[in-house]
Amino acid sequence: DRQGIRCCYYYIGWMVKILEQMQTRISSVEQANQTLLRSNRQLLELLQDKEQELLDYQRNLIYELNDPRLTKQKNWYPTLAPIEETIEKIITEGKSLARFGDGEFSTIAGRVRHKFQTEPDAGLGERLKKVLCAQENQLLIGIADNYGMLDCYNEQAKREIRRYMNPEIRREHLQLLRRDRVYENAYLTRPYVMYADNQTDAPAKRFEKLKQIWNNRKCVFVEGCQSALGVGNDLFDNAGSIKRILGPAENAYRHYPDIYRECLKQDKDSLFLLALGPSATILASDLCKMGYQAVDIGHIDLEYEWFLKGEGRRIAIAEKYNNEVPDGNHPQEIKDEKYRAEIIADFS
Repeated sequence: DRQGIRCCYYYIGWMVKILEQMQTRISSVEQANQTLLRSNRQLLELLQDKEQELLDYQRNLIYELNDPRLTKQKNWYPTLAPIEETIEKIITEGKSLARFGDGEFSTIAGRVRHKFQTEPDAGLGERLKKVLCAQENQLLIGIADNYGMLDCYNEQAKREIRRYMNPEIRREHLQLLRRDRVYENAYLTRPYVMYADNQTDAPAKRFEKLKQIWNNRKCVFVEGCQSALGVGNDLFDNAGSIKRILGPAENAYRHYPDIYRECLKQDKDSLFLLALGPSATILASDLCKMGYQAVDIGHIDLEYEWFLKGEGRRIAIAEKYNNEVPDGNHPQEIKDEKYRAEIIADFS
């Protein structure tokens, strides 16, 4: 009868509502489960990273604790000159500086570590090895102060150094370095981000000392085409004059002969400031042999940009190539007219 049919419809409707409510609850539970799974994965990744960090700390601790500067024992650590002495030698004695960082050591070992050099190059590696062993009186060789105590660095820098300086890498370096040589500190050109005192006035003082190197000098910048040294800041405002020779942002060694020949056309009293990845290390040596003064200044302009931002960390700078931040190798086009007028040769 009709009443029975209505009861059936009512019952069916009631069952549909219950099913809809159950479906909603099931969806809610599934979403909660997915959120929980993501959280668990993130937590697991965090724990794995912390585990690796502790392992890096444990492996490197013996070298930090046994640093001769701390223990006064004669362990085998490279000897590094104070940065102030290096700057003084560059200014008063006209010394040149070739710097070796993780990228250069990796290239010597036949590996690729940075975007500056995207492919192994045995020829480049051999040239770098020869420069590292060079005994030119006017050429200073800089290496990173990574081998012993790390007290002057902030926690992030300590983690990065410990992660990099595993026993295999340490052995590679020490097989190439000499016990009887005094090296310069390659972090001379990194006066800001990695230091524990980067929120004090100490970085400003370090930059002021560095600026004395090019004070009133006739400068030739040899840089990657997207480096834009000094563009948008006052880092080089005290230079007497600036010319620019541009190379590729990556794999600049392919064009090294052209870049080198252009450099030899410049006046002998020019100060060459180099920011060209591993090629800058070789160029500093070659120009020094020819009677020029050349200083490999690496990331100094980016360090200054980060110092001006005051955040104590690496960040993207819109118009400048940066191999140390995500997508930093895709900067915006440089539109500064003064920069373009300073370019005397472009091999990019």
